[in-house]
Amino acid sequence: MGNGIVRDKFWIWGHHAESHNDHWGLTATSRMTPAEGAFYLNVPNMILVRYNDLPRPPYEQYALALRPLKQVVWSIVGAGGATEHYEVEAARNLAEKFPNFSGVMMDDFFSDPSTGKVAVHDVESLEAIQKQLTVADRKLDLWVVLYNHQLEHPVGQHLETCDVVTFWTWTADQLVDLEKNFQRAEGLAPSPRKILGCYMYDYGSRKPMPVDLMQHQCEIGLQWLRDGRIDGMIFLASCICDLELEAVEWTREWIQQVGDKPL
Repeated sequence: MGNGIVRDKFWIWGHHAESHNDHWGLTATSRMTPAEGAFYLNVPNMILVRYNDLPRPPYEQYALALRPLKQVVWSIVGAGGATEHYEVEAARNLAEKFPNFSGVMMDDFFSDPSTGKVAVHDVESLEAIQKQLTVADRKLDLWVVLYNHQLEHPVGQHLETCDVVTFWTWTADQLVDLEKNFQRAEGLAPSPRKILGCYMYDYGSRKPMPVDLMQHQCEIGLQWLRDGRIDGMIFLASCICDLELEAVEWTREWIQQVGDKPL
């Protein structure tokens, strides 16, 4: 796969501190920031996604804390598919100021087609966004979230318009089908790079992620990374990293074990 070490391909999914407190069945209280989450797991790359309208613009001081990281991807569609008219321009401004900003993320992008809307933006809008993602010295990647339960939806054209597709399994019990489902995702979007999203908490079932399933997705991801099937792994989320959840602590130790191995 070339040079570098495993850790170079690891990302943390960052939300504003306290974002998940009192939600998703979580009872303990977190205070960890995105930058602290990256430090705690010892991963060099950040995906910062707005959650419940936080952080609010201007973003520059918030982004300043992420300067030591190798790569930062900033959301233009936040949690729940929320977006504002200024998101792309705001991300461009950050990328012009911070050289480690390398892309933009569209979270919760796809909808149930029965609602009459397939996605937050149509394909033509995505093509227009792509044209806005060149800053002074580089092209920013357009990232998108795809869930396992969306594999039946008519999303192929949208995915092919993106540079990076991140694939997520919404409930832990469905991780037994990870290999089969990921193969379907590859068929839906052969061109974009793929990143495996790894939940460290079972948000879909509102309960802790079993350690054996955490291990399952991490070990499969590492193999796919070595095989060149994926270009990275994301661990979600920064705002649960200080709750002493077993899956988080297992992941932290696993990253320590495999992070410095060559690719």
